[in-house]
Amino acid sequence: MNHPSELKYASTHEWAKIEGDLVVTGISDHAQDALGDLVYVEVPEVGSHLTAGAQAGVVESVKTASDIHAPVSGTVIEINTSLEDDPDFINDDPYGKGWIYKIKPDNIADVEQLLSNTEYEAGL
Repeated sequence: MNHPSELKYASTHEWAKIEGDLVVTGISDHAQDALGDLVYVEVPEVGSHLTAGAQAGVVESVKTASDIHAPVSGTVIEINTSLEDDPDFINDDPYGKGWIYKIKPDNIADVEQLLSNTEYEAGL
């Protein structure tokens, strides 16, 4: 599995990357591999406020559906509209083209409370 060390991870299998004052998030390589081929992604609405740990959306595969959780609290600023037509971007490139949404966190320091890649992998 590929879990880049520059990212932070939630125990619910989301990753977070700080970009300026935003946090880009998606699901981990482990999560997309366990789900299999994705066929649909439900993303949060731009402008909605999410609470850390709360459901932010859903990913559906040919096998099952799984909730996406917010890694930090904040307001959704942007969604990856490419996933509407190509949810398999998550399977192909979960940390690049497969990002799901960007959030303006209530407190950027909350990202540091998430797991490192080694802590995340130890829990798998």
